[in-house]
Amino acid sequence: NAEQEPMLASILTNAAACGAGDLTPLTAAEARRLEPKLRGTAALLSPATGIIDSHALMLALLGDAEEHRAALSLNTRIASGRIEGGRIVLDTIDSTSGERFEIATARFVNAAGLGATALAGSLDGFDQQFVPELRYAKGNYFSVAGRAPFSRLVYPVPEPGGLGVHLTLDLDGVARFGPDVEWTDQLDYRVDPIRGERFYDEIRKYWPDLADGSLQPAYSGIRPKLSGPGEANADFVIQDAAVHGVEGLVNLFGIESPGLTSSLAIADHVAQRLAPNAN
Repeated sequence: NAEQEPMLASILTNAAACGAGDLTPLTAAEARRLEPKLRGTAALLSPATGIIDSHALMLALLGDAEEHRAALSLNTRIASGRIEGGRIVLDTIDSTSGERFEIATARFVNAAGLGATALAGSLDGFDQQFVPELRYAKGNYFSVAGRAPFSRLVYPVPEPGGLGVHLTLDLDGVARFGPDVEWTDQLDYRVDPIRGERFYDEIRKYWPDLADGSLQPAYSGIRPKLSGPGEANADFVIQDAAVHGVEGLVNLFGIESPGLTSSLAIADHVAQRLAPNAN
């Protein structure tokens, strides 16, 4: 709406500063020519935005890693660790057999997502002042019965704590709406159908023709946020020895949305920080 247009302008400015120079401002009429069912006073068109098959991406990355002699160890939990003799020593447990074994490494990337702060906190010898407080922000998604009348992803202006209830299309063209922001202290991925009532109000801000009863629970995810309710959104935190003083250790904290989109760039950055003489 008109009150949100200054925020839209700031997004355009920030995008240009970050190198995303292909965004195009649209008037309401221009937006409706592209998406006739879309309501709004202004919009930004991002022609390079699209979707990927995240599972296929993970398998492709795993294949690349294994070609470079990496090994994937499933059902293995890091119980604790310590900084010792210039190395990071990890005490791990096989979740199936209960067998424990140690791994000593000169380089360790803590990319444990929801468990990243707990893992860093379990490292004996690591200064705990560098472990931020983590909050769980659950994001629920709902799908729509039938096909939505949109051919592009639709993102409303961001709201505090998240990106708002946006519309995404999967590879089969099925529309899903979400995520909302549900602060929680439990890892519970069930979607409460009652939360769908708020979705109708949010979605109708840009798709007023959404029919009653057309939404159904789809799935949820939990974001590892470094900011809480009422606080300004926190950025990713990538810590290396220049921050915490432990050579070879890189902590990735608060890697939530758009973590998947940023994953390859984050990997490049981490590799640079782990390179000899990076600090």
